[in-house]
Amino acid sequence: MPWVQLHLTSDRDTAPVLEDRLLACGALSVTLADSEDEPILEPGVGETPLWQSVRITGLFEADIDRRTVTSAIADIAGTRAADPVWETLADRPWERTWMDDFAPIRCGDRLWICPSWQSPPDPGAVNLVLDPGLAFGSGTHATTFLCLQWLDGQDLAGKTVIDYGCGSGILGIGALLLGADRVIAVDNDPQALLATRDNLHRNGLDTDRLTAWLPDQMPTATVDILVANILAGPLIELSALLEGRLKAGGRLCLSGITGEQTEAVVGAYPGIHFDSPVCRDEWTRLTGVKTGT
Repeated sequence: MPWVQLHLTSDRDTAPVLEDRLLACGALSVTLADSEDEPILEPGVGETPLWQSVRITGLFEADIDRRTVTSAIADIAGTRAADPVWETLADRPWERTWMDDFAPIRCGDRLWICPSWQSPPDPGAVNLVLDPGLAFGSGTHATTFLCLQWLDGQDLAGKTVIDYGCGSGILGIGALLLGADRVIAVDNDPQALLATRDNLHRNGLDTDRLTAWLPDQMPTATVDILVANILAGPLIELSALLEGRLKAGGRLCLSGITGEQTEAVVGAYPGIHFDSPVCRDEWTRLTGVKTGT
């Protein structure tokens, strides 16, 4: 079935009103996006921030009465919204079109991330076969790449690893392929745990080498390595928990942090001796060793 999209640009205050009106007119979905390259890297707790200028896209079935929709938003938009533009979309499997842009990625000296629908470019490398599904983590994002690159440079033989905020399972499964003995994967999204188990099976790994848990079910054992690719706020809030899960001498890898957040995150982990930060794009990776006995 073909679809149509309505595009318009609004100021920040008007955008939520327009969103509600489009949904009331029968929009199947409404997407709000930045129209002027204004970054919002991490919202505060309880905030739903918007840009000063917002690009609004409403998706409708093709037989929608366009004039009725346009008329319904005219009294709201006024002079504050650009003229609406309608676009017809051909029928395509939209939920999978992103696959066309997901190519194999080299992360370090040994590790490649390879889409499950493509052949690995280097069959002799350590190839992680991945289908992220609905979960975060394909290796294309700078934070994921930074963590994979770090794991590629570690001696993981015989080690137990916690992948906290596992998403697609990419970091934990990568650790197993690079020599880790066992991985404890943790995420608050059940879809992520499902994606992690699916990708474990896709890579031909024994199911007893990785267990996937919701946070309140995570085993209490201490481990050799802990990787957490989430955001600065949760990393700070969870610092005592994450640091407490590391053995003395264990290594910690944190990402999802911007440059200006680095100092606050480091300060939340008093028992970790941190290395120099490593950056990619606007994102930072922090690694270090747990001190003490």
